[in-house]
Amino acid sequence: MTKVLVLYYSSFGHIERMAEAEAEGARSAGVHVDVKRVPELVPRPQAQVARYKLDQLAPIAQVDDLLDYDAVIFGTPTRYGNMAAQMKNFIDQTGGLWAKDKLVGKVGSVFTATATQHGGQETTIVSFHIVLMHLGFVVIGLPYTFKGQLGVTEVQGVSPYGASTVAGGDGMRLPSAVEIEAARYQGCHVATIAARLASGRGLHAQQASATPAHAY
Repeated sequence: MTKVLVLYYSSFGHIERMAEAEAEGARSAGVHVDVKRVPELVPRPQAQVARYKLDQLAPIAQVDDLLDYDAVIFGTPTRYGNMAAQMKNFIDQTGGLWAKDKLVGKVGSVFTATATQHGGQETTIVSFHIVLMHLGFVVIGLPYTFKGQLGVTEVQGVSPYGASTVAGGDGMRLPSAVEIEAARYQGCHVATIAARLASGRGLHAQQASATPAHAY
């Protein structure tokens, strides 16, 4: 069965909630889905003072976990228009996998959150895409077949690059209905493409093994 990992970092719970929606969408495509998070780097006393959400239940991922999945959907809040240091720290440990081309051909996608509508959602996702391309991922966004991103009557995240949410300056705004639906759609879209690619690789392997070597 095709396997999808939703891998996220969340300080205050917004990305955690979006990760749950991504997983729901992926499962609706009939694939196996796991949700994991990257380690926190902020010392616990400082995190408590900052009111970080420290009761998140998703298990902590190990870098080699990436090998077990056909697709990885990455979730990170924005930090000055880029991914959070916690997520970058995790990805920077994939050098051994990169050197051996272990991640080439896997499907990758990204979702994010910012405090404001123009707080770096698109730059965070697109700059994350660059990292995924270096690792050899097949990058997937959120196509305009998700019509929710065409709305202009309410404050919302979401772009063709990936699902996103606006947390508000005080962090009190929760992901809206359209933002949650965008995450579900993205999860399903990524899972569907990953399943097709995995099926194609399996068929190609069968054909190659059944064809005499001299036929090439």
